[in-house]
Amino acid sequence: MGLQDNAISYGSALVLSLLLLPVLTQGCDMFTGRWVKDASYPLYDPSTCPFLRREFSCKNNGRPDLDYPTFRWQPQGCNLARFNGVDLLQKSRGKKIMFVGDSLSLNQWQSLTCMLHSSVPKSPYTITTQGTISTFTFQEYGVEIKYDRNVYLVDIVSEKIGRVMKLDSINDGNNWLGMDTLIFNTWHWWSRKSWDYIQIGRNITKDMDRVAAFEIALGTWGKWVDTVVDTTKTRVFFQGISPSHYTGALWGEPAAKSCAGQTEPLLGTNYPGGLPTEVGVLKRALGKITKPVTLLDITMLSLLRKDGHPSIYGLGGRTGNDCSHWCLSGVPDTWNEILYNYMI
Repeated sequence: MGLQDNAISYGSALVLSLLLLPVLTQGCDMFTGRWVKDASYPLYDPSTCPFLRREFSCKNNGRPDLDYPTFRWQPQGCNLARFNGVDLLQKSRGKKIMFVGDSLSLNQWQSLTCMLHSSVPKSPYTITTQGTISTFTFQEYGVEIKYDRNVYLVDIVSEKIGRVMKLDSINDGNNWLGMDTLIFNTWHWWSRKSWDYIQIGRNITKDMDRVAAFEIALGTWGKWVDTVVDTTKTRVFFQGISPSHYTGALWGEPAAKSCAGQTEPLLGTNYPGGLPTEVGVLKRALGKITKPVTLLDITMLSLLRKDGHPSIYGLGGRTGNDCSHWCLSGVPDTWNEILYNYMI
């Protein structure tokens, strides 16, 4: 995975203990660790990413504190290989990488395209959109970085009775064939009712428990992976649950009603409020898939970043408060740095 087992030094006692750890190039837990200040971060200046969408461009939207992109994720017992965009493009020549999911997938797709563009700023590129699919092409390398907006993974079909979510159907999966790498994501929209009916087999209902519906949909997606995807040709990832920060009591600050005004991450390794229920649901569903699927288990490291959201420096400006998506540069760059460590 391209990981090094040299540990960052925070004191002689800790250095000694880390040096005694076994080599962890294959067994390193990249998702347990802490955030540390690093003067070499961020990996790119968002002002040099001309296609960055306004909702993620917190610096350009006037955010006054600029420490939030200067933290690096430090796993316990090993180091992440630093992201190298030229290396990734060279190793991905002629290949297609696709993110499939909701606006958190869009957040990660935008992050990766900015990271790569900053590595080869003079290399020509195109951005095209056809239907639900946006494609960023690095022409010099023949690399396509795609994003398919599909917020539930399962199908929603317009019928005479209205919009029907079919929890046991993935016809849209035809859009995902022929990719070299797939990174899936869903959950963000499950608390919102953007359908009129839910169907399982012949059973049609107005609504049901959303977590239960989420688990059924994940099971359908897992069967699709097992049945349709040739994992000898396509690497499959699932972007873990990206958390929101609207309740300060969960991170030990009861007076905080949201992420607004937060300027520093939590500096420990654990989140006082614990993991969301849906994380366990996702891991249970992934455990039922027989083909290899890699979980990008980014929930805990993202929970620690209460400072990383746009808050009032997103699309809505001071009329909104976005504590769900992430500023760029910022936390999704770390998700992609971890993805890079799996891909090299």
